[in-house]
Amino acid sequence: MIVDIWLRLFVTGLFLLSAAQCVYALVTARADRTWIDQTSRALHLLMAVAMLVMAWPAGMSVPNRPPMVFFLLAAGWFTVVLAVRAGHRVTDGYHAVMMLAMAWMYAVMDGRVLPGQCAGTAADAPQPASSSMPSMPGMDMSGTTPHSGPMGGCGHPAAWVDAVNWVFTAMFGAAALWWAIRYFAVRQERPDVPARLWFAVACQAMAAAGMAIMFGVMV
Repeated sequence: MIVDIWLRLFVTGLFLLSAAQCVYALVTARADRTWIDQTSRALHLLMAVAMLVMAWPAGMSVPNRPPMVFFLLAAGWFTVVLAVRAGHRVTDGYHAVMMLAMAWMYAVMDGRVLPGQCAGTAADAPQPASSSMPSMPGMDMSGTTPHSGPMGGCGHPAAWVDAVNWVFTAMFGAAALWWAIRYFAVRQERPDVPARLWFAVACQAMAAAGMAIMFGVMV
């Protein structure tokens, strides 16, 4: 979870808006929307809910492996869509990476899935006054015993795990900036576009920003 309450509330707001947009798109489906579109939106809704829960203390009690497997399958879904559907391949590829990043986050939190992901146990790591780990200043990933709780008692992630987290942080930060620019471009170039379309673009920026923050507090 995110330790800082204001950052936690900010991230919660980002994913709440993203989830709301997905629900709106699902329930107001037009005749030209295919089952592929609806399935993809449902996956994004579940991703937004999962990230929202992960930011709060209750998220630390959720088993890591079932959602990890689910989001791996979701990444596979978007990969298949990428291969069979033309015209949206960049976007579908981005969404596949986003689902893969979700699976990665759950794998890191599990602490026992990735080979050599721990540079030490929770008992080895120096404990600050608060319960959060020094290696992850913004996120409480502490465990009380080896292989229990978040990260399975892993006190300090290996350097290669931190490196991957940095890559995801930078990637989603850049994606948030790109979607934000796209939002203002749509509003300026096509002022007659229905509000639901530019709101969808804005929510893409919010989801990417939320992902960047969640990965950022892990490094």
